[in-house]
Amino acid sequence: MNEALSEVREYLAQVRIPIRLASITAGGWPALISLWYLYQDGLLYCATQESAKIIRYIEQNNRVAFEVAADDPPYCGVRGQARARIDDQLGAEILEMLLERYLGGTKNELAKNLLAKKDTEVAIVLEPMRIYTWNFRQRMKDIGDGQPSSKICP
Repeated sequence: MNEALSEVREYLAQVRIPIRLASITAGGWPALISLWYLYQDGLLYCATQESAKIIRYIEQNNRVAFEVAADDPPYCGVRGQARARIDDQLGAEILEMLLERYLGGTKNELAKNLLAKKDTEVAIVLEPMRIYTWNFRQRMKDIGDGQPSSKICP
């Protein structure tokens, strides 16, 4: 396996920040939404309600862009372009996996509220077509408290 691809996979699997997902609206304008994501076997999975506008956008145009990057230095991340599809059978399962990943379980109020609507949850499955990375760790080594960052960067 290519070392760069291995670093991308590790980054996407370990970083617990939302993915920024861009799609094109029916009016032709770009729309950007942040969602929790899960990376498995080369695919990115998100979950949302079937009534969410992003679902209509993807149904009309399945070409999307994405970015997973933190807002704190050193700046680094993964971005790319993907083909998206909606899976109405995986929604509840992906939602539960996302709750485990981001909240550490389902025994909290937010998880209970989200799970109360799991019957109308759908999965967004992203198949990356192009992936780009950037890592400004070296460039920003003298920014901040001077301590090396333990942040994972691709």
